[in-house]
Amino acid sequence: MNHFLVPIHEIVSEEEAAEIIKKFGNKKEKFPQIILSDPVIEELEAKKGDLIRITRETPTAGKSVYYRVVVR
Repeated sequence: MNHFLVPIHEIVSEEEAAEIIKKFGNKKEKFPQIILSDPVIEELEAKKGDLIRITRETPTAGKSVYYRVVVR
C-alpha cells in the first residue's frame, strides 16, 4: 500500500456511499467492481458490498477519483 504505483484506496462510509450512488443515478451493483481477494482490499479489511474510493495522481489529469464495489 505504500508503493508509489499503488493509488490511495479508502472505504467509503455508508452515508457518503448513498450520496455518491444518488449523485451518479445508479445502483451500487452498476458500479465497476474490485475483487475481495485484491491485496489492497484485503489490507483494508473491506467486505463484500463496500464502496471503495480510489484516488490517483496523474501528470496530465491531476487528481482522478474512481469508485469500485467489492465483490467475491
